[in-house]
Order: sequence, then structure tokens, then C-alpha cells
Amino acid sequence: MSDIGVQSVAAADPQESGLSQWQRVTNTFTAPSKTFEDIKRGNKSWWMPWLILSAVGYLFFAAVFLKVGMQQVVDNQIHLNPSQEEKLAQAPPAAREMTNKISLYVTEGAFAANPVLLFAVDAVVSVVLWGTINFVFGGKAKFGSIFALWFFAVLPSVIKTLLGTVVIFSGAAPESFNVKNFAPTNLGAFLNPIDTNKALYALATSLDVVTIWTLVLLGIGVATVAGVKRTSGYIAVFGWWAIIVLVGVGFALVTG
Repeated sequence: MSDIGVQSVAAADPQESGLSQWQRVTNTFTAPSKTFEDIKRGNKSWWMPWLILSAVGYLFFAAVFLKVGMQQVVDNQIHLNPSQEEKLAQAPPAAREMTNKISLYVTEGAFAANPVLLFAVDAVVSVVLWGTINFVFGGKAKFGSIFALWFFAVLPSVIKTLLGTVVIFSGAAPESFNVKNFAPTNLGAFLNPIDTNKALYALATSLDVVTIWTLVLLGIGVATVAGVKRTSGYIAVFGWWAIIVLVGVGFALVTG
């Protein structure tokens, strides 16, 4: 009885304790399969990556607030859209002031609500991937597992955010800051967003090193927790990404 009991406890311990939060964070960069296997075993805690993403997000917020200025962020986005800039210039002063206030509040609110927005984005992405991998590829993923793995899979974005923070503090001109493309991790960062064809710029911006890294991690994670081939995970993740990119390029082509 004692031998059987000891063996049972020994077999159960690895699954019950699993990896620590910090181990899962570091393994996401060095051995992602270990992190996702741990999540598949039922260890679905995601608070550590969420805290890291939130903290780095607020650090970036502080950099933008101190070195660029929120009004400058709004002005830059308007300037990057010539048709909107022209329309706003022709509007009555009261309308321009109201539009500016709303834009400023929305921009500040988006930065301030970053931790909450992480949950919202995760929920939407998780629903889509959960449905895709289970009903299209015959997986057995649980929604909670995909919800948890997303926070780990997007951790590479921390590198992009920190790089953007360094660029801001290095003395980059506030007038050139683009909140939608703030770090040189994609081809679009090396193009002039005003002079470049809008569709080409949208495509170039989509070819982002950090984004692709994240998609690869998502593909591995989804396949792992669903118990399907890794190629199925890649197809599910990159398939949706391709659709989003094509829609964005198409919209830019029509409006540009």
C-alpha cells in the first residue's frame, strides 16, 4: 500500500506544482513548449505576464507623456491622415476644439486602460482561436488554456515596447512620433507614412518581427493545448493574421 501511495504522490506532484510563474515567463523565450505543456496540464495562472505587460505599458505611457506630449500624439495622427487634416481645418473652430478634446481623451484613456484592454483583446482572440482549433482542426482545447497562453505568447511585445521607449528617450523628434508604429521592428518604420502608398505602408507595417514571433508562439501554444499537430496551430493563427492583414491593406487601398 505504501509503495503504491508513494508512487501515486510522486507522479501527481509535477502536475500539481508545475512550473513557477517566472519559469513559464523565461521558458516562453527559451523553451516555449515547456510553458504551453504546463498550461495544458491545468496550470492556467496568467497574472505574471499580465503584470509585466501592464508595467512596461505604463513605462511607455510615461515616456510618451513626458517626452512627446499627448497633444502632440493627437496632432501627429491627424497629420498622418491628410484628408482628415484638411476636413478638420475647414471645420468651425468650436467643432475643431471638440474633436481635439475627444481625440485627446480617447488617446489618454487608451494608454491608461492598457491593463483592461489586454483582457478585452485576449478574450476576443481566445474565442476565435478556441473555435477555430476545436471545430476546424478537431482540437480539444479549453478556453481557459488559450486565454492563459495568450498572455505568455504576447510577451515578445515587451521588447518592442521597451525599444520604443528607448527611441523616445534617445531624443527622437516629437513631431515624428507615430503611436501606431513606434519602434523599428517592421519595414514600415523605415518608410515615410505620408509619401508612401497607403496600402504598401499597411503591408510593410504588418511585416513586423515581433508580431511574427508572437504568432509563432501562439501557433505552438494553441496546438499544444488542443492536442493537434503544430502545423494546425500555425495554420489557424497565421490564417487569421493573413485575413486581418488583407483587410487592412484593402481598406488602405480604398481610402488611400
